[in-house]
Amino acid sequence: MEFTRLASRNHEQVKEYCKLANSPKARRESGRFVLEGLRLCADCADSGYPIETLFLTDEAFQKGGARLERLLAGARKVYLVEPAVAEKLSDTVSPQGVFCVVQKRAESACLQRTDGKYILLDCVQNPQNLGAIARTAEALGIDALVLFSGCDPYNPKALRASMGALLRLPVLETDDLAAAVTHFGETMPTFATVPDPTAQPITAQDFSHGAAVVIGNEANGVSDKVLAAVQRRVTIPMRGSAESLNAAAAATVTMWEMMK
Repeated sequence: MEFTRLASRNHEQVKEYCKLANSPKARRESGRFVLEGLRLCADCADSGYPIETLFLTDEAFQKGGARLERLLAGARKVYLVEPAVAEKLSDTVSPQGVFCVVQKRAESACLQRTDGKYILLDCVQNPQNLGAIARTAEALGIDALVLFSGCDPYNPKALRASMGALLRLPVLETDDLAAAVTHFGETMPTFATVPDPTAQPITAQDFSHGAAVVIGNEANGVSDKVLAAVQRRVTIPMRGSAESLNAAAAATVTMWEMMK
């Protein structure tokens, strides 16, 4: 494979990478996203995503290894970049010198399973929360995530926090979460988690025959429109004085109860 050496921080390919890293709009419109780190980039290639462009420092190339060989085999264009270029590309404190531009793929997740377990996220905007939720969802066996407004599965921080789970777990995006809830409600019970002691305790629910559960926004919870669409409101019983849980923590408890 032929490599092109890239020394300018102002090269068009570098500018394009940075634009995709920083702009959700650019990711949506171009159908591409970016990744940093050998493990995450290799996992992405192994998951069947087309690697459009790969950037490597000399040090990263020399360290090589099986993961890098797989990544190189699937990359369409490869650039060897100077340390100053890698510094501009990097979004981490200790960059590994491996970066790639990836094409999105059509999501083929099927939501027709009447016994499926689904998590729906209503405007969960913190990328670390999104990544943590995806990582736990994959670990526990949730069938798919459904994301609405502000939940960007291609945010670099979310992808890192998920440890690649957002690339492996079926993830669907919707522009009408209430309609998605209604769709699920035709074949399975639907729930929304709320910090309300008068709601039904989540520990008393039966999720064994399938369920779709909504986790709300960090600050405002589940929207009124979505609350009106769900069949039941549930809460996580708490003995302490805290009024609510972090979105990722609430999702973790919820998914554990769903999969018991």
